[in-house]
Amino acid sequence: MSLIEALNWRYATKKMNGNAVPQEKVNQIVKAAHLAPTSSGLQPFKILVITNPELKEKIAAVAYGQQQIIDCSHLLVFAAWTNYTAENIKEVFANANAERNLPESATADYANNLINNLTSKSAEENFHHAAKQAYIAFGTAIAEAALLKVDATPMEGFDAEKLDELLNLKAQNLGSTTLLPLGYREENGDWLVNLKKVRTPLTDFVIELN
Repeated sequence: MSLIEALNWRYATKKMNGNAVPQEKVNQIVKAAHLAPTSSGLQPFKILVITNPELKEKIAAVAYGQQQIIDCSHLLVFAAWTNYTAENIKEVFANANAERNLPESATADYANNLINNLTSKSAEENFHHAAKQAYIAFGTAIAEAALLKVDATPMEGFDAEKLDELLNLKAQNLGSTTLLPLGYREENGDWLVNLKKVRTPLTDFVIELN
């Protein structure tokens, strides 16, 4: 199945049947997100994988009672760094250099310029920048799930402050950005499942400058 076919198959599942997604498929979805591109390769976010039923119920309570969170097999929480610091940027480059058998000097100028640029910005600006990187991985995970015929429901509808407190994210210098319940559709009772997929016509969507 091509990616286009998979994206035509997928939709924002409104009702899940509670069946378990095989762990190897969940691992593959997370791996796809892990391989997503990010600005300067910083990967300034984490993915929490949640299966605990009691915790999912608590999360649903701060996400306007969205039932997919409870009925899904695995809930992915994307959480971005709350700020860029010299320390966390240096750690990324140190790891990359070690993996590539490069000396620190190989990336020192680039890393220092990046540190000077990012640490001069406010924490709010940096969180928004990090959240954009998390969204790239979020979209990649959704696409991989579709290729594996795993249903996924992208969610922004939750109280981020309450979720951060529930998951103790601030202590980890993280802030929640999006939720992605993974599971399988329950066609009976899902009002969206049989509706035609509609998008803006390509002629209106694409602007060509020749």
